[in-house]
Amino acid sequence: MNTPSNITLSKDKKLLTVRFDETDYPMTSEYLRVYSPSAEVQGHGPGQETLQLDKQDVTIQTLVPMGNYAIAIHFSDGHTTGIYSWSNLYKLGSKKDELWLDYLQPS
Repeated sequence: MNTPSNITLSKDKKLLTVRFDETDYPMTSEYLRVYSPSAEVQGHGPGQETLQLDKQDVTIQTLVPMGNYAIAIHFSDGHTTGIYSWSNLYKLGSKKDELWLDYLQPS
């Protein structure tokens, strides 16, 4: 498992930048919110995902360390149940362009 060397939240709380292996992965709060790993968003099994809408104004309120493996992100819309493991953050960062296009053009 790859551990990030740095995590930075912008002053406006709308951009989280995670660094893995000298590469920065900037991710907006909206992107992180709509791809939350929580059961509310992902469901409890395949086909149970819930598309998140109207999250463009959401901000990140706090980042809560979860041991040495993850952070919980608390959002301004009250969503607090997403625990982002390092591997999940790496996937979200490295596949951001592809995932964002999927979100903008749902099938």
